[in-house]
Formats: sequence, C-alpha cells, structure tokens
Amino acid sequence: MLYALHELQRSLLSPMVTAASVLKEVTHSPLNPLRDLPFVRAVGANSELFTRLMQRYHKPNWDIETVDVDGKPVAVKTEITIDKPFCKLIHFRKETKVKGPKLLVVAPLSGHFATLLRDTVRTTLADHDVWVTDWVDAKMVPLSDGEFRLEDYVDYIKEFICSLAPRLNVMSVCQPTVPVLAAVSLLASERNPRIPDSMIMMGGPIDARRSPTAVNQFADEHSHQWFTNQMVMRVPQNYPGFSRLVYPGFMQHASFMAMNPDRHLNAHWEFYKHLMQGDQDSAEAHRQFYDEYNAVLDMPAEYYLDTVRIVFQDFLLPRGEWNIREQRVDPGAITKTALFTIEGELDDISGNGQTEAAQSLCSGIPKTRRKHLLAKGVGHYGIFSGRKFRTIIYPQISQFVQKQMRSKKQLA
Repeated sequence: MLYALHELQRSLLSPMVTAASVLKEVTHSPLNPLRDLPFVRAVGANSELFTRLMQRYHKPNWDIETVDVDGKPVAVKTEITIDKPFCKLIHFRKETKVKGPKLLVVAPLSGHFATLLRDTVRTTLADHDVWVTDWVDAKMVPLSDGEFRLEDYVDYIKEFICSLAPRLNVMSVCQPTVPVLAAVSLLASERNPRIPDSMIMMGGPIDARRSPTAVNQFADEHSHQWFTNQMVMRVPQNYPGFSRLVYPGFMQHASFMAMNPDRHLNAHWEFYKHLMQGDQDSAEAHRQFYDEYNAVLDMPAEYYLDTVRIVFQDFLLPRGEWNIREQRVDPGAITKTALFTIEGELDDISGNGQTEAAQSLCSGIPKTRRKHLLAKGVGHYGIFSGRKFRTIIYPQISQFVQKQMRSKKQLA
C-alpha cells in the first residue's frame, strides 16, 4: 500500500516538477538578459532545489568512454558478457593490446546502482582488465523469473569467477564482501581450480558484531518479523516486476538520509547559496554527487531479509554456521587465494574490525599472502572513491595484485 501511495504522490507532483524545471531552465538560460538579477537568481535557485528534491532519479550512465593508460587516452567499450535476470556482468574492454591483470569488481546490492563505483572502475581501468557486476532493479524483473536469495547471489558470484578465472582478482565493496567470501570458500572446498588469485575486500560486514554502527544496532533492535512486516512491499502494476516482493529503493534512500540528516541538509543549503552566488562549479559538483546518490533501486525481498538475518542478526559466517545448499561455508578452506582487507578509520556503516575479521577466518591463507589496511581519515565512501582512494588506497591494491602475479609466476 505504501509503495502505491509513493507512486501516487510522485504522479501528483509530476506537473509541479515539470513546471519548476521549465522555470529553472528559463532563469538559467544564457539568452535571458535578466538572469543575473538577485530576484531572478532566487527564482531559479528555488525552482532547481524543488526540482531536485522531488524529481525521479533514474540509473546514471557509466560515462567511461576513455581511460588514460601510460599517459595516453585509450577507448573503452562496455559489453555485457553474462546476462542474468538479476545481474549483468559488464566488461569494460580497453582498445589496447595490453589489458593488465583481470579484475572482477563486485558492486554492492544495497540500494544504489553499480554506477556508484564509477570512480573505482575508472581508476582501476588504467592498470587492469575490469568486469563489474551491474545489479538489476528488482521492480524491473518480471515475477516469472523467480526469487532471488542471498544464496543465489553467491551462485552468481561463483559463476562469474569461474567464467573469468584463472588469473583473476576479485574486489568486493561493502555488502558483497560476505557473499564473495562465501563463493570463494565454496569453490575452495570443492577443490575447483578456477579460483581467484586474490580477494580485495573493502569496508564490508564480514563480522558485524565488531564495532557496531547505527546500521548494526538497527538490525539488532528489531526482530526479523518486523523487517518482513514493515520493510517489504509489492511492486505496483506500472512496472515489469508487478507484484514482486521487494525492499523499495525509496525506503533505503530515506534510511541513507536519516543516518546523516545534518550533513545532507547542509549540503542542500550550500547548494542553494552557490546558485544564488552564481558559483556554477560548486553547484555542478553537488549535482553530480546527488544525481548518483539519489538514484536507488529495489532489492528482492528474499535477498534483503536473508541478508538482515544471516549477516546482521545471526552472524552465521563468523560463527561458522552458514550452510548454502547443504554445504558449509568454510573460509578456512581457502589456501591459494591471497587476501587484502581494507577499512576506513571513519567508516560509519561498516565499523572497524568488521572487514578485518576475514583475516582470522581465512586461516588457511599464509600470513605472507595476507594484508590489512586501516585508511586514516577515510569514511565509508572514501574507501572506494575520491582523492584518498586514488592516491593512497588504490596504489596499495595495485601493488598487492602485482605481487600475487609475481608469486604465481615463480611457483609456475
């Protein structure tokens, strides 16, 4: 019912949003001789702020057409290499003979689109041959395609790894650290030769009992039945996924905003002031960030509820009690895949120690092939994007991957 009311509200506001958008264009137009008058700027600023707060945000484009390799621009083409109902495996193919080590970037399925990792992909592309998991908005998946649970997520990752291995490195960002560790653990237990050379795990809840954050406390304070009753809804009839049970993106977006309301309120106030001052560079930076941040997707309800229970309430992975299709997930079985865990000192989503927990769980990996980094002065998003990621974190990732490649060659 709430989902339908949300859609109704959007529909009712649509004419007002359209009118405000037109007014914004008129006041900002370089052909408008009055555009620099204080009153006109105020009208334009109010119109744009209203539009941005009320409009629908669709999935952004990747917008990665070239990448600098050794100081020279190289064309990049995106190709879907595996097309599954709930995920597209995308290859960013560089038009150059030297591709670099293969890197599978597993994006989070936690509310935002995979394009949130655009900076991650663009940075790693300079030295690597990159694939990315591009998760599909569940409201766009017909009910006939069935359910999608956390164990199905693990199956997807196993399939992607096996299709790209050998000589593959896997980078998981936030939420997928758990299913990626499960996938590699199962492949190792099965003695499957198509396993990755290294796992890079960044800011994820491997053991959510450590340094609990607001996210962890929220899951702890509510029963699993409460999440089922309050957070799960059916997709309205105006989408291909009509009647599918989902955790709606607008609910997740509201929770994102509620975690740091003062920060977002200040950001919008600063945006308004930049518009009034005619500071278009600062205003554009705000637009680019919130165009991405405000674009959210629905998650399959089964997957969402599984994640709440298995990861944030029962802690089955660190307790050694997680079974997938009657097979125990045993990270200790991993012996041939190197491990690099990365955390942000200021991460308020995955607390310090939650990702590092993989180090003790993966006891079969020699200490010489394990590394941990606590990035000083870095928050959750700074782990995988921004200046500190590009200048401090990524160089260490690249060095780690190169080191594993050299070790493999020496063993061969």
